[in-house]
Amino acid sequence: MPISWAVSTARVPYPDAVAAMEARVDAIARGEANELIWLLEHDPIYTAGTSADPSDLRDPERFAVHRTGRGGEYTYHGPGQRVAYVMLDLRERGRDARQFVRDLEQWIIHTLGAFNVTGERRCGRVGVWVNRTQAGGPEREDKIAAIGIRLRRWVSFHGIALNVEPDLTHFDGITPCGITDPRYGVTSLIDLGLPVTMDEADLALKQAFEALFGPVSPEAAPV
Repeated sequence: MPISWAVSTARVPYPDAVAAMEARVDAIARGEANELIWLLEHDPIYTAGTSADPSDLRDPERFAVHRTGRGGEYTYHGPGQRVAYVMLDLRERGRDARQFVRDLEQWIIHTLGAFNVTGERRCGRVGVWVNRTQAGGPEREDKIAAIGIRLRRWVSFHGIALNVEPDLTHFDGITPCGITDPRYGVTSLIDLGLPVTMDEADLALKQAFEALFGPVSPEAAPV
């Protein structure tokens, strides 16, 4: 069956999104629903993955904090960030979680390429990074997209978060992904000087996804 593709036009509360994902994952595992890619935005929140260190929550009163079963540490979600929840059946895709994460990174890298941005992987730092080192200057790399997934009966959920035009100061309330090295920060397409709209980002995501994973068909958003 083709992979379904849904886009929520209004912001979705995080608990509602997680509940909808879990229901869909169970249905996919039972063979009762198509795989689904769901694009949305959240109101400003922090989420804590299974490896989150409490000391990395710098400002616990700033936004709501949600404990979540995805892998990884603390991250931020909010307006201007395109979250893509990825519900794919890895029983049909090799049952290789490590390769699946690399495929998601490649999806982001191809998406960024549509805007002439070179996204790169880094060993030991999951996600996609942009090298911002200036000639003769100190090393600097900024993360432009985060990845955090969970598998249930080999069906994935949670997914990726691409920074299109979020308020980057909102990341100050956490140590993003537990990375304290001052050489590594956070960026977005707009921060790189690219006035990309969310619709343009969505189109690039869709085209890059289909090139890597296969065709998609539209579906109404779960929430």
